[in-house]
Amino acid sequence: MGLPTVPKPVKLVMSLIVISESFLQDTLKDLEGAYGDTDFVSPRMVFDFTDYYTPEMGSGLKRTFVAFRRLIDPGALASVKQRTNQLEQRYAQGGGRKVNIDPGYLSAEHLVLATTKAYSHRPYLRDGIYADLTLIYRKGSYGPLEWTYPDYRQHQVVQMFNAIRKSYLSQLREVAEAAPLT
Repeated sequence: MGLPTVPKPVKLVMSLIVISESFLQDTLKDLEGAYGDTDFVSPRMVFDFTDYYTPEMGSGLKRTFVAFRRLIDPGALASVKQRTNQLEQRYAQGGGRKVNIDPGYLSAEHLVLATTKAYSHRPYLRDGIYADLTLIYRKGSYGPLEWTYPDYRQHQVVQMFNAIRKSYLSQLREVAEAAPLT
């Protein structure tokens, strides 16, 4: 019989798709107020992989990935998604969102995103939130799965998450070194 263990803390990451730089800056400020300082903010990227958001948000969308310094319990992912959904609604105008926030967490083994959309590969967490296993780490790099979104398959995005992983592993070592001897 296996015994339950406490999971290692994970790195909170988010994708922000926005209509303008001002919405990005306001959203980042609110997210840092909720989750602490960021330790990674990607350059702005044109978001043109799908038209899914165009009817609601318009065209010319940009994406930015962010990672937060403070590590979290992976069990908090559903709560994070609920909070980011509330933030999206706060910035909505005229019935449409101006920012889309997709939170997730990065561990040494994988990248998991939170979603409200059920599907065969998305286990239910709680309160209408599902987990989407997006990338797994093997043979020295994160890699996509058959259902991974095309934009998360891009070489530059995978390399970005590999770099964030290095930072995360360094943080885990710092936490272990700071732990008191028993």
